[in-house]
Amino acid sequence: MYHGRRLPAVSFCCHPLVRAARPPRPPPLAPRGTLKLMPRVAVISKPQKEELRQTLPQLVLWLKAHGYEPLLDPVSATYVTDARICPRPEMPARHPELVIVLGGDGTLLAAARVFARTGVPILSVNLGALGFLTEIRLADLYTHLDAWCQNCCAIDSRSMLHTELWREGKMHREHEALNDVVVAKGAIARMGIFTVEVDDQLAASFRADGILVATPTGSTAYSLAAGGPVLVPGTDTLVVTPICPHQLTLRPLVVPGASRILIRVEGIPDQTYLTVDGQEAIELRVGDELRCRRSDYCVKLIRISANSFFDVLRQKLKWSER
Repeated sequence: MYHGRRLPAVSFCCHPLVRAARPPRPPPLAPRGTLKLMPRVAVISKPQKEELRQTLPQLVLWLKAHGYEPLLDPVSATYVTDARICPRPEMPARHPELVIVLGGDGTLLAAARVFARTGVPILSVNLGALGFLTEIRLADLYTHLDAWCQNCCAIDSRSMLHTELWREGKMHREHEALNDVVVAKGAIARMGIFTVEVDDQLAASFRADGILVATPTGSTAYSLAAGGPVLVPGTDTLVVTPICPHQLTLRPLVVPGASRILIRVEGIPDQTYLTVDGQEAIELRVGDELRCRRSDYCVKLIRISANSFFDVLRQKLKWSER
């Protein structure tokens, strides 16, 4: 994992850890009569967090003092009166250099999907309960911002999952997920019937409460609770995890990252949903197909800490403790 030191410049790709490469800072103010745009920093916040009342006005002042234009989502804007407001879906079109996330892992997941196709680095600050992905403490926010401005932080690249929902022979929806996609029933206590194929080969047909496909990042989320393995983030893998299968021999399946996974919904109770990163939900029908593969995009998280993935496992999930 990362070790808090400067890394050699590497072109952006799905490499697990590369140096943060940003466009050079613009020169000082342009001559009078010309228009010069300030580089932008997007800020996305979790609703109803008391810490934001003091943090956001200070953050906006810091960004302006360092030559950046803050671009706030509507939640962040409720705490500040003198900054530009932009709905989250429209933020990528404003081409920010950096995204600052103030919240928990759920807020980071939402921001990651918004900026999935842009490659913009994300600095995530933990204001939530667990903070497995949002490792940065609020007290360390400006230390990390200073490191980013000086171009001496590292980029932790996390692979994403591309999922297509096919219905009646046509693609109905498509999504990019950082953690997972989950098929699970609603209120009725009745199992569904699913068929799984990997690279056009039948893997299993079974009854279960549901099924999920997770990235290495998502392996420590719902998949772990459903009995799945822990995957180290840099590995090129995906995991297919049945949820409460009615079959003693059925276990989670780890496949290469290049695999094409097909999940066919053969039979489900009413109110069964496809959920993306635990946030977006689409009701499913019998005959629907999910086609999953490694995404062409990565989420780039800013790191300067020397904490390894295993440090986080022990600190956050109490891994290996008795």
